[in-house]
Amino acid sequence: MSKLTIALKSAFRIGQTAAVVSKAGAGWLLGEKLPPPRLLRQTFEELGATYIKLGQFIASSPTFFPKEYVEEFQLCLDKTKPLPYSQIERIIKEELPKPVSDIFAYIDTTPLASASIAQVHAAKLVSGEDVVIKVQKPGVRNILLTDLNFLYVTARVLEYLAPKLSWTSLSGIVEEIQRTMMEECDFYQEARNLKEFQVFLDKTENSQAVVPKVYEHASSMRVLTMERFYGVPLTDLETIRTYCADPEKTLITAMNTWFASLTQCEFFHADVHAGNLMVLEDGRIGFIDFGIVGRIGAGTWQAVSDFITSIMMGNFHGMADAMARIGITKVQVDVEALARDIANVYKKMDAMVPDTSVYYDQSPEDDEINNILMDLVRIGEQHGLHFPREFALLLKQFLYFDRYVHILAPELDMFMDERLGLLQ
Repeated sequence: MSKLTIALKSAFRIGQTAAVVSKAGAGWLLGEKLPPPRLLRQTFEELGATYIKLGQFIASSPTFFPKEYVEEFQLCLDKTKPLPYSQIERIIKEELPKPVSDIFAYIDTTPLASASIAQVHAAKLVSGEDVVIKVQKPGVRNILLTDLNFLYVTARVLEYLAPKLSWTSLSGIVEEIQRTMMEECDFYQEARNLKEFQVFLDKTENSQAVVPKVYEHASSMRVLTMERFYGVPLTDLETIRTYCADPEKTLITAMNTWFASLTQCEFFHADVHAGNLMVLEDGRIGFIDFGIVGRIGAGTWQAVSDFITSIMMGNFHGMADAMARIGITKVQVDVEALARDIANVYKKMDAMVPDTSVYYDQSPEDDEINNILMDLVRIGEQHGLHFPREFALLLKQFLYFDRYVHILAPELDMFMDERLGLLQ
């Protein structure tokens, strides 16, 4: 694609963005007085891929954004209308070195899923293996770069005009979003993540967890062909009982695998919602979708480790001290006061009990999980702390696992059970 073509498409995208924003603003001025968080979410959804991802970033980043916006953007789902298969097929043909018929015996034209960045189709290789093909939607990368560069310039202007905003580092937030989104657009990177996690499983002699095999001859920057798993989400208790005799043991396997990755893998899976943790028909745990991972530096990890240890011991003062070391602050933190506030949140977390036996990916319980997470980081903010986003991601995964415990093993203590090697 020539530079002129890219420039023209970028200019068109900026004009398109301006038109959508103008339409939303005009509607609000003419009487459609939606609450600002809802108006912003609906506008983001209309603007497409970049802004949907930005909305999800807001939803998972209570460290950076007001409560009402974080709560509203929980509704910003990464599900979009499927593209016609003809467009998907064109990308597959462009990306792969051989004719499609030389690689695939069959591709289902009806997608298994369609999100803002990619669409997934079931297929079968000519060699007989069942696979899924994750195909990046046309023009997504250029749209993301155009949108994010525009947002970055806007953020820098706002920081210049309002210096107090530099503490929240709007431009830094945009840079972080750009980094994570570009990683999601790089299917080579996701393939490397899958392979690295498999190396970690092999190194730890873990045969009860598995990640999809990547078929490199059928993959590229925009096409990722992986082994197809057959199973159910970790929350489907009734079906899990038909796959294995002890759902609690299955959950312990999933948790120990993820806990071990915190210290023995280069990254941790940063989106362990039920759809990304499958119980396979043979009882093994399948970890899928490695587009979003988290990395914690050695220095920060010691404080995170102390934070987890303090949770295990019910040591609120230790939790507060660790949070003070994890966070970024310009003030002297009153650790004792922070500990008292954490104790109140911890009691709320401990009281969180589901009222049904089976949950699915978008359950009402998710709202409670996010509320607890927001309470923790909000309390930190009230004490002058700003946390790295990786810490919020880490906390959210723990809260997901807390939810799975209530569903699959309600008698299990996630932090005290000797079968769980949280910090080993």
